[in-house]
Amino acid sequence: MSDDPVVLHTFDNEADAEMAQQLLEDSGVRAFVSKDDAGGMEPHLQLTGGVRLVVGRTDAERAREILKQMISD
Repeated sequence: MSDDPVVLHTFDNEADAEMAQQLLEDSGVRAFVSKDDAGGMEPHLQLTGGVRLVVGRTDAERAREILKQMISD
């Protein structure tokens, strides 16, 4: 099975994405935050493209279960 990166969820802001990343990391799932905001110089660009939480394909199902409660709130 491939471990290609998968966008697990797209958040409205970096703070929420980083909280979700930390929750996953604390549960043993490697994750990273991806955003296109010109290296932080144009944070308003997050409003149009969002902030993506990315995991490996092999961890995606487990990660979705871990984040289910956080995302539904």
